[in-house]
Amino acid sequence: MKCPACDIDNDKVLDSRPTEDALAIRRRRECLECGNRFTSYERVEEKPLLVIKRDGRHEEFNRDKILAGLVRACEKRPVDLDVIENIVDQVEKMVRKSNKEIKTAQIGEFIMERMQKVDQISYVRFASVYRQFTDVTDFVQVVKEVSA
Repeated sequence: MKCPACDIDNDKVLDSRPTEDALAIRRRRECLECGNRFTSYERVEEKPLLVIKRDGRHEEFNRDKILAGLVRACEKRPVDLDVIENIVDQVEKMVRKSNKEIKTAQIGEFIMERMQKVDQISYVRFASVYRQFTDVTDFVQVVKEVSA
């Protein structure tokens, strides 16, 4: 596995353990060249999952897109990366359990339920993108929901 810091393929595994849902193995690694520590995941390769976009297009489920969106929503907030990854794991598990195509609207609502419990500011940020806010009144409405 190449080190993300120095791009050298020389590391050792410090710790291996299953994720909470036992769908992957989480490995903590240390680069033997630069000493950088990083995490890798080993997952079973499964059949592709399809999601139905708002415009009706079908697209392959991409957990990295969800992770990137949540990281962006939680930027400069006191939300631990493990919490974000846990939400992404829950989303993937929900999509896999559906065992069929699932609408992105269902995924978005599922994420928003969890984000509201984690951090209200991050929740509003995520909601603003997910619900495609067009003006300030949309923000005010969501803030009122959160503060109620």
